[in-house]
Amino acid sequence: MASALRRARGTLVRGWSHPRLRRPKAIAQRIVTGLAGCLLIAVLAAGISLRLLYAGDPGPDTRTRGRDAVWLGHAWVDGRNGEAELTALVRRVRDTGIRDLYVHAGPLEHDGTLPEGRYPKAGWLLKAVHRDLPGVRVQAWLGDVLDTEGPTGLSLADGDNRTRIVASARQVLDAGFDGVHFDLEPLHSGDRAYLALLDALHTLTRARHAPLSVAAHQIDPLPALHSVAGFLTGHPKWWSQSYFGQVARRVDQIAVMSYDTSMPLERLYGGYVAQQTRLALEATPPTTDLLMGLPGYHTNNLGRHAWAETVPAAVRGARLGLGREDRHRERFGVALYVDFAATDDDWAAYREGWGGRAAG
Repeated sequence: MASALRRARGTLVRGWSHPRLRRPKAIAQRIVTGLAGCLLIAVLAAGISLRLLYAGDPGPDTRTRGRDAVWLGHAWVDGRNGEAELTALVRRVRDTGIRDLYVHAGPLEHDGTLPEGRYPKAGWLLKAVHRDLPGVRVQAWLGDVLDTEGPTGLSLADGDNRTRIVASARQVLDAGFDGVHFDLEPLHSGDRAYLALLDALHTLTRARHAPLSVAAHQIDPLPALHSVAGFLTGHPKWWSQSYFGQVARRVDQIAVMSYDTSMPLERLYGGYVAQQTRLALEATPPTTDLLMGLPGYHTNNLGRHAWAETVPAAVRGARLGLGREDRHRERFGVALYVDFAATDDDWAAYREGWGGRAAG
């Protein structure tokens, strides 16, 4: 007994193994292990969910409604592109569902103004498109970096800036553009100044019988995920579904930038697009055109994997989401980003998977 007691005392002194002394460290280790396990389970559950959303066959009625779009680079209005490039564009767009060309005419200055020298060849493009692609609209794509996450940029909170943005929209409509498409980033969920800007812009565009179109952030795939992302990284990335709906009700057309998702596999990305399509359909009124973005570019970085984010996966995901949520909705389409990076395969995937129409 005495020997056992001495051994116990020795262990206590040398190893500090008394259960009361080990408890705080053990509890901390259990907490860390538990949190890691919960995170792993959540990731696996999310992956399985997205994979299931990509399963099944799109319905035969989930095809183009003739309301699709493509983003076009600045070379179309600054003189770099000419008749040869126009011929190729007409060949690609004709007999598809593309109705809108978003032509980059900006960027805006940080005070909301737009120098007219930024689009010297706009008149040539407008005339050529209206001649060679009857019924296709040319919208001026305007945008800028906002000051929401950095020391410089365009501040929408400044009422004078918003007034100048409206004046810039009037300027491009006066130049002959059929509509105006805005892409202002990074735009945080709940931004009231942006809603005020849209109200002012829509007053202008309605009076001019021109469409008001916007590029939109993705919707929270999980409730309040934008708040969590904003707290952890300073970049909320997503919008709440409620805010998405507030924006959609103020415009004629809303195009979801459904790419740069960090998805590692094509099937997960396609499932993500199907989920985004459903969420966007739920929030978008039937009087607004809803377009889902197609990733026609091929860069690789932490936020985007070209082998996963493909046009075929996006088209199939959009069709699956449409078929499940609102298969008879007419005001729906897709938008290809962007013309100067999209390959022949990207255009073929759009045409064959969604947008092809019989000639004649």
